[in-house]
Amino acid sequence: MSVIDWARWVLRAIGSSWLRSLLTMIGIAIGICAVTLLTSIGEGIRVYLLDSFSQFGTRIVAVTPGRTTTQGVAGMLSTVRPLALGDAHALSRLAHVDAVVPLVQGTAKVEAGRYTRDTDVYGVGPDMARAWRFELALGRFLPDEGLENSRYFVVLGARVRQELFQGRNPLGEFVRIGGSRFQVIGTMRKKGQLLGFDLDDAVYIPADLGLAMFNRESLMEVDVVFRASTSTTRIARRIRELLVERHGDEDFTLFTQEDMLASLNKILTMLKFAIGAIGSVALIVGGVGVLTIMTTALRERIEEIGLLRALGCTQRQILALFLGEAILLSVLGGMLGLGVVVLVVMALGAAMPGLPIALDPAFLLLSLLLSRGIGLLAGIVPALNAAALDPIEALHSE
Repeated sequence: MSVIDWARWVLRAIGSSWLRSLLTMIGIAIGICAVTLLTSIGEGIRVYLLDSFSQFGTRIVAVTPGRTTTQGVAGMLSTVRPLALGDAHALSRLAHVDAVVPLVQGTAKVEAGRYTRDTDVYGVGPDMARAWRFELALGRFLPDEGLENSRYFVVLGARVRQELFQGRNPLGEFVRIGGSRFQVIGTMRKKGQLLGFDLDDAVYIPADLGLAMFNRESLMEVDVVFRASTSTTRIARRIRELLVERHGDEDFTLFTQEDMLASLNKILTMLKFAIGAIGSVALIVGGVGVLTIMTTALRERIEEIGLLRALGCTQRQILALFLGEAILLSVLGGMLGLGVVVLVVMALGAAMPGLPIALDPAFLLLSLLLSRGIGLLAGIVPALNAAALDPIEALHSE
């Protein structure tokens, strides 16, 4: 049997029962559609979250008070010695350190004229905008005044500026934050949201004023941004040595950006595979449909198989005929499912532009290979049974 004859036989077998073949392909299409779409959504969420974290830079080491291994959530329990502004000063003098950002955060009422708004207040150092890659829309960021005896300056987030000043230029104006009077010296460019937190709905004041406003002894965190001339491991070791020397004990915790991204990536990858496994249930159902159809086809074509064997077809050729039909049904179903996925993604992209869906061509190719594998597995048993038929008994089967 030539390749052309083989292709004709397979196409005729599928076309002779086109409705049954179409229903079988729809079963595979639903499975491929579920696996591809759910996996794409999982990959999109993973890429979105990693990009969101990476926007603050990758060469950051965060120092928080307390040992998370023994004291629970850092920053919420008392420590042997709190993280102080002096620690931030000392860290800024380390070699290869580019910027140090002391951080204390709380919520306070911000008043400007007749407008009032409760918003997040960040007490930070003068390097914050550069370290966290925030851009200014107007004015300047907090001046470097040595982190002590700072003047009452404030920089407004984009949303706070719009809500309180309604499009007016706020530079030089005064606002009241937590009962204290601050002069506006700058506004931030719109930054967006991170994990549900609106980064634009915030104001930034000097860290020492933030500690006094929220009556805190310890900073909540100190971010150390280091240069590319050193590695994360080396700078983390130097930070640990310096703070142990100052505190007399390791009563703090270091988080590197690489550790956070690696942990996040690991969790999201597991989530993506879990979602794919759930979607594969539909694919298994589609595979069972192919197996059922091929078993039925075998019973209907016993006489035809006997005739082919009598005309000289080998067992291997009979095997190839049935496997070809099963694989072609599955691949056509897979292509149908991918077509639906593309249409769904385009519709979702038009309706919800912010929805993170990553349609990776590698996933599409993998889905097609998966559908081919399903067809191969589902068709192997009927194909083996067909190839094993005795030609004489098959011709007498009618």
